[in-house]
Amino acid sequence: MKFNSIAQSSLAVLSLMLVPIHSYAATVEPYCISVNGGFGGGGTTFVARSFTLPAASKCTPWTGYTKTASTVILTTSGTSCLSSDSKALTVSVSSADPSFLGAGQFAGDYIQLSRGDATEQFSGQDYGYFTGSAEPVSCTSDLLTLPSSHD
Repeated sequence: MKFNSIAQSSLAVLSLMLVPIHSYAATVEPYCISVNGGFGGGGTTFVARSFTLPAASKCTPWTGYTKTASTVILTTSGTSCLSSDSKALTVSVSSADPSFLGAGQFAGDYIQLSRGDATEQFSGQDYGYFTGSAEPVSCTSDLLTLPSSHD
């Protein structure tokens, strides 16, 4: 009888371990920010391939690439932070591409996005290398395609 009790307890613990963790975790998906019309529109688009929007008063890593001109792809990383009222998202990144910027050179971008409340879309400004108006955009297949050859 004691064996059945232990077996049932072990089975209950095991079944709890199988509960999908993703239901409790934040959504991780691509996130794109267009500057001056974005890639394909005469501007630049920053692409974070596995992005989680930070919780209020928190920061998350930004990793991915930046597409600009017709074929230029820069490797990009940095940090994104959301204000305590969830109305301001700041993305500070550094990008590298020796063919485009020069060996050992980096481009810094500081993107400030804001919105009236947590249900509205962000918009704002990039105050860095790719200076201009900025806004999140849908990550199209053109933005998510990362060719093996680029400059």
